[in-house]
Amino acid sequence: MLSDELLYQIGLTLINGIGDGHTKNLLAYCGSAGAVFEAKKATLLKIPGVGEFVANSLLNGKDVLHEAEKEIRFIEENNITPLFFTDKNYPHRLKFCNDSPALLYYKGNADLNTEKIVAVVGTRQPSGYGIEQTGKFISELRGSGILVVSGLAYGIDVIAHKKALENDLDTVGVVAHGLDRIYPSLHENIAMKMQKKGGILTDFRSGTNPDAVNFPKRNRIVAGMCDALVVLESKRDGGSLITATIANSYNKDVFAFPGRTNDPFSEGCNALIKMNRASLMESAADLFYIMGWDTETQNKKKESSQIPLPLNLNEEEQKIIDAFVNKKQVHMDEISYASSFPVSKVSSLLLQLEFSNIIKSHPGKMYSLV
Repeated sequence: MLSDELLYQIGLTLINGIGDGHTKNLLAYCGSAGAVFEAKKATLLKIPGVGEFVANSLLNGKDVLHEAEKEIRFIEENNITPLFFTDKNYPHRLKFCNDSPALLYYKGNADLNTEKIVAVVGTRQPSGYGIEQTGKFISELRGSGILVVSGLAYGIDVIAHKKALENDLDTVGVVAHGLDRIYPSLHENIAMKMQKKGGILTDFRSGTNPDAVNFPKRNRIVAGMCDALVVLESKRDGGSLITATIANSYNKDVFAFPGRTNDPFSEGCNALIKMNRASLMESAADLFYIMGWDTETQNKKKESSQIPLPLNLNEEEQKIIDAFVNKKQVHMDEISYASSFPVSKVSSLLLQLEFSNIIKSHPGKMYSLV
């Protein structure tokens, strides 16, 4: 039996004019979704960012709770897990993105907060080179425990999902519609397999069509819930570049496979590399090295850390320390958000500070000052 609070959480997402930002702001001041619906107009107007329009939308929008009840019945009948942004199982990497969805719908069994998550995107009409590189890259991830995320679209996306399953990797597809359907329908079989080893994720309620406007919204989830985004093959105006731009804005590590200079299918990847918006990638080994996931690299760092660092912190180290102000423990993604450094850089700086006995690591990528 799902909680009554979920009724109000879903209800908030159904009110016209109440977006994700307003929902989070209202929760911060009222304490719960239920309290938001019970708040008087005078109380709502005291909340920063809430004007007459938003207050009136809330006061006049309580009929959405009937629609929310229908959504809850759909959730219960189809074994779907709702993930509100305050839930512990909500993707914490995504939570620190300023435009993250307030509510997600998830059907699957993969841990959305697993230790390593890589998003793979690319053209919907891949060349033989793109197909080959995608298969090779995913196969190189075998045994790493990495969760592979993509958009379940034609081309590179679905190839990445299929290859992940073939290599015993969990894989999650982020879709631009409700979970009462799969689009494209041709991918229904692979979607069923993914729900047994991975899952399907969306921020759209049931009955939502895969309209064009929904895909950029989908892309922000793909970019936000990963540690690293890999672009396998893309034209210069490809949708994958939108996802890469979003990932850059989130301070995510972005990688791109280069291609021939006269190949239109590689123009997007080449441009990302040329403009320093993505690191050049030739194999998964580049990903492991740059992200600090290479065991040998980590061991070498530990072996070379016998000489203590000076007590005076440099500017980058100070930004890391500043993220701990008034907090006992801080998650790595929160440090990345606070410092505006990508996760790979934060990981490296944290390691050095730990060697200097300035911070201490805890399970679940949590850190504290010594």
